[in-house]
Amino acid sequence: MDLSNIDFQEAKLEDLKALEAIRVKAFKPIFESFRNILGNVIYETAQMPEDLAQENLLKSYFDRQSVWQTWKVILESQIIGFIAIRHDERSRVGEIGLNAIDPDFSGKGIGTRIYNFAVDEMKRKGMKVATVATGGDPSHLPARKAYRNAGFIVEIPSVWMCQELRQ
Repeated sequence: MDLSNIDFQEAKLEDLKALEAIRVKAFKPIFESFRNILGNVIYETAQMPEDLAQENLLKSYFDRQSVWQTWKVILESQIIGFIAIRHDERSRVGEIGLNAIDPDFSGKGIGTRIYNFAVDEMKRKGMKVATVATGGDPSHLPARKAYRNAGFIVEIPSVWMCQELRQ
């Protein structure tokens, strides 16, 4: 597989079905990991609604008033991923939003290529800082590695703590 053939094109509404299929496939193991970590009650009560809302989040990126620009990642005429980028002209902060790579193509350095593309877009738009948020759990380790490889090396750890309340 020749990764030099990766292309980035602005995603269109007609790409949404393909992007959604990639999102579902890429996040399935992450959501399963969350369930394993949290247990069924906490997952279904506190986390699952957020996971289910991700589909609407992706759709919202295509709303006319959205502040997000979504790019599709193409390899040999096939969409293999996507990334959403937001540029805040006032603060000059760029942010990476929801993004995913088809798991069939993971582990090949494509994530780092995508994040480098995002950073280059932010620089081109005059941003001074690039940000991204990701999970600290084991299922997000590949994403954290790719972000670090793309230069995201300043981190503020965060911990989300839960308990099941028994009546």
